Amino acid sequence: MNPLTLAFLGTPDFALPTLRQLIAAGHAIAAVYAKPPKPRDRGQKVQASPVQAFAEEHGLPLRMPTSLKGEAEASAFQGLRLDAAVVVAYGLLLPKAFLEAPRLGCLNLHPSLLPRWRGAAPIPRAILAGDAMTGVTIMRLDEGLDSGPILLQAETPIHAAETAAGLETRLAALGADCMLETLEGLSRGALQARPQPTAGVTYAEKLNRAEGELDWRRTAAALHRRVRAFDPWPGAWFLLGGERVKVLAAEAREAPAAKPPGTVLDDRLTVACGEGAIRILTLQRAGRAPLAGEAFLRGHPIPAGTRLAVPAGAVAP
Repeated sequence: MNPLTLAFLGTPDFALPTLRQLIAAGHAIAAVYAKPPKPRDRGQKVQASPVQAFAEEHGLPLRMPTSLKGEAEASAFQGLRLDAAVVVAYGLLLPKAFLEAPRLGCLNLHPSLLPRWRGAAPIPRAILAGDAMTGVTIMRLDEGLDSGPILLQAETPIHAAETAAGLETRLAALGADCMLETLEGLSRGALQARPQPTAGVTYAEKLNRAEGELDWRRTAAALHRRVRAFDPWPGAWFLLGGERVKVLAAEAREAPAAKPPGTVLDDRLTVACGEGAIRILTLQRAGRAPLAGEAFLRGHPIPAGTRLAVPAGAVAP
C-alpha cells in the first residue's frame, strides 16, 4: 500500500498502539490532535496526555485546540489535504467541516461491536452486563454518536477474570491492527462501508464514582463483574468503620449457608451476597498500598459474623 497522508486524533493510552502502527507502516502523519492537558491528581499539576507526550517526543506536528468549532480550525484541518483522519478516543466531537475534509473520511476506532455499546464507556459496560464477547469496530464518522457506517469489525471473548484495564489493552492492540487493515482496504477500493443495524442499539453511559460502591444485595456474580469493570476507575469499594476500602480483586463463590447480605462468613473475608458469596482477594485503604486479603486482615481483623454496611435505598440495577 502506498503511504497515506493522515491526521491522528487521540488523547489517552488506548490511542497509542494505533498511532505507533500508523508510523511503523510508513504513513505520513500531517498532524496529531490531542485534547489540551488538564490539572490532575491531588497536586493539580498539569500533565501531558499520553498522545501529547508521544507526539512531542517524536517530533510530530501537534495541535491541541480546546474546541474544533470555528472557521480557523476547519480551515487549518482542510489545509492538511488528508487522505484520511484516524480518530481513537479523542474526546472532542468533529464538526461537519472536519468530517468532510479527508478524501477517505474520518475513521474511528470504537472498542465494542457496534451498534452495541455506543457512547463513553463501552468496555466496563460490556463487563458489567456479563457480555461473553466484545470487539472493535472501525467506522466512518458521521454527526451522530457512534452511529456511522461500519467498515470493519473484529470480535474477541471477554475472559472470566478480565478487568476493564486488561480488556482495554487487548482491544487497543486489536483495533490498531484493524485500522491498518481498513486503510489498506479503502486505499485499494476493496472495502465498502455498511450502515449499522437498527436493532441491538445500546448506550454505554459514562461511569460515575457512586457506582463503585458494592451493594451486597446483588448476586456474587454481579459484584465480581463490578470489581472487574471498575478497574482502574472508579474502583469498587465498601465502607468499613466509615472508611472507604477499595476491592481490587475478588472471586465469586457459593455461599455455604444462607446469611443476610454483607455478612462476613469466615476468616478469609468471604462475604454473603444476595445470591452466593464473594471472596475479597486484594484490598486497598485510601493512601495505602494494596494488600492481599490475609495481610489486610492481620492489621484490620474482620471476624466472621461481622455485618458490612449495605447502601441505603433499593438495590441498584
